[in-house]
Amino acid sequence: MSQRKRLLVIEDHQDIAEMIVDYMSAKGFAVDFAADGVTGLHLAVTQEFEVIILDLSLPGLNGIELCTQLRKVAKKSTPVIMLTARDSLDDKILGFEVGADDYLVKPFAMRELEVRVNALSRRLGPEATSEVLRCADVYFDLEQMTVTRNGKAIGLTPTGYQILASLLRASPAYVSRETLERELWGEDRPDSDALRSHIYALRKVLDRPYEDKLIQHSTAGGYRIVDPTT
Repeated sequence: MSQRKRLLVIEDHQDIAEMIVDYMSAKGFAVDFAADGVTGLHLAVTQEFEVIILDLSLPGLNGIELCTQLRKVAKKSTPVIMLTARDSLDDKILGFEVGADDYLVKPFAMRELEVRVNALSRRLGPEATSEVLRCADVYFDLEQMTVTRNGKAIGLTPTGYQILASLLRASPAYVSRETLERELWGEDRPDSDALRSHIYALRKVLDRPYEDKLIQHSTAGGYRIVDPTT
């Protein structure tokens, strides 16, 4: 018998938390729960989960602070779905910038949450290989899962790593929006802002600190990474 996949739900609203725990447990997941950010961060750091379902507004440590600690301090790459009542693009970008992989606005259907969880839990990073992808001064070591630019290490979310790998493999050609969305989410694609927000977050760490901008967008909707000096 295969081992059940583990989820961590960090949500302070008891009715929402119980609904998620009951539904996902019935779908075959082993679900742990925390009602505040401090407890949730402790569980997320000390245990292994397939996906973390994280509310934005939490007592003790909010979702943004928790995700920041998880990525930058604990160096954990567990996929994170952020739950929030806020639906603005700026809020989504902020969530993606601190390391969230997906974003679900309340109220939401349990079936949609299940689809998002399944998409993240089955998402695999690049296969272990000695291959190193390169464009200009960006190096992506697929075996070590490390990215550097100009010799400086750059930390990305699991989604950010996957987008960058896709762009580097296709470079200098463009990768269409449809192709990127299919690689990230299969046929269960989120709203149209999700990919744009992830690209924005990737550009912020990969391009913004440098004079040469490598990630380009086409009028047809695709993206590419290219050395502008060649």
